Amino acid sequence: MKTDIEIAQEYNIIDIERIANKAGIDSQYLEKYGKHKAKVHLNILEQENRNQAKLILVTAINPTPAGEGKTTTTIGLGDALTILGRKTILALREPSLGPVFGIKGGATGGGYAQVVPMEDINLHFTGDFHAIGSANNLLAAIIDNHIQQGNQCNIDVRKVIWKRCVDMNDRQLRKIISGLGGANHGVPREDGYDITVASEIMAILCLATSIMDLKERLSKIIVAYTKENKPVTVKDLKVEGALTVLLKDAIQPNLVQTLGQTAVFMHGGPFANIAHGCNSVLATKMAMQFSEYTVTEAGFGADLGAEKFIDIKCRTLDKIPSAVILVATIRALKMHGGINKVALKLENLAALKKGFANLERHISNIKNVYHLPIVVAINKFESDTQKEIDWLIEACNALNVKAFLSTVWENGGKGAIDIAKEVIRICESTEQNNKNKFNFAYPLDIGIIEKIECIAKNIYGAKQVVFMPKAKNEIEKLTQLGFANLPICIAKTQYSFSDNPSLLGAPKNFDFTVKEVKVSAGAGFIVVFTGDIMTMPGLPKEPAAEQIDIDKNGKISGLF
Repeated sequence: MKTDIEIAQEYNIIDIERIANKAGIDSQYLEKYGKHKAKVHLNILEQENRNQAKLILVTAINPTPAGEGKTTTTIGLGDALTILGRKTILALREPSLGPVFGIKGGATGGGYAQVVPMEDINLHFTGDFHAIGSANNLLAAIIDNHIQQGNQCNIDVRKVIWKRCVDMNDRQLRKIISGLGGANHGVPREDGYDITVASEIMAILCLATSIMDLKERLSKIIVAYTKENKPVTVKDLKVEGALTVLLKDAIQPNLVQTLGQTAVFMHGGPFANIAHGCNSVLATKMAMQFSEYTVTEAGFGADLGAEKFIDIKCRTLDKIPSAVILVATIRALKMHGGINKVALKLENLAALKKGFANLERHISNIKNVYHLPIVVAINKFESDTQKEIDWLIEACNALNVKAFLSTVWENGGKGAIDIAKEVIRICESTEQNNKNKFNFAYPLDIGIIEKIECIAKNIYGAKQVVFMPKAKNEIEKLTQLGFANLPICIAKTQYSFSDNPSLLGAPKNFDFTVKEVKVSAGAGFIVVFTGDIMTMPGLPKEPAAEQIDIDKNGKISGLF
């Protein structure tokens, strides 16, 4: 069996100008990075001949170690729509170097449903993450220099909340002491690093609608508080212009291609726990401008990814999904039913039925909270038995939801033809009705506590929300500062509907505990922490980096 990288390296990748031409993008708007990838200038959005593309959101059940294949399914569906003659463009997130060299891997799909050039994309790509890291760390340097040079803003060194970042899994840097070595080397204080995708600048880049909107959002970032507990912003430090300059190229979406020659805008990748976990608004807008169908995805399961996509990104995008694809695997559902990973290859209808509760709740949320049409994509594995497949399809049918097998890893776009046909049927027959029925999970004009309760009770299934004293104080402060009307971004475990990663399936009547609340003022949302969310991952005992190599001809191996 060929590896993903072997399949990608055998593909005869075509010049990116040909992909752009097929999509209707004039070469004058391209800034090429070699033959196979390019940035697309933002002024292309000023064209008036914009299509009103159908926006297709791909999400999933709560992730498990068994894997779900959300990105692979997204890519395969895009190629399937292309095969059926629909003008389709994908809008995807960029991978982070940390997971590539750690344990999770990259973000270019797998098998015959991949985005290429996969080696370039999974490594440095066009330098977007480096630019974001540079802007983040320039701001960190400016803060400490401001303190060193007289501290005119009266920053309390105990209340500096801006961290440095690096795009690598490095647990050693989570908490550090900086500024040691005497008066000439800075002011000693507690400090730390996040992985680059967790930087608020990443979230800002992915929600900005123009270069000037980017600059305005950057100016609003709160970096510290004074001894009187007043916020200190980037605007106070007078560096929003410099930060924007560092991001002037990174804000332009990247254009690449699938193995099926479908155009892909791949841009940005905010942390799906503490941010909204979606590709950039600008990339999605570009894709919608030049396609009939824009297929995109959201991070983790639907309780995090789809909820934030709809309640945060769609508000900025001013567009709602025409259909939602919910990816599930029989293996993962059996894990939600209590089966250990080592026993997943064995047929187990009892575990599948028990674990189906997880899928069922996600279906209910999409249908009954947001009132959006839904299709279930069963990402097929070799170990799935016909009895298990038949039962799962029938269980979805009983909920008035159609389910189809996806074999895109093995067959590329041809493995998602049935799913694509159902998407087309939904979009051509029910879209206006969907718009009339659609609801967000909460209105923006209610209080912070009420919005959190809407998500926790209506999406997660919590009995009640418990607010710790620190969280209550922070909510009161943010309300006084005028941030109460912002959307909510809940930072919780991705493995469970609850705030406890061990509660699999569809737990009910649990207490949902809010420990801390902070504002990402530039990104424009309030982050609600329910536990210890790791914003700087560590490497596993045997990191993927040990298997990655290169030969004398520059051919990379072991990437996946």
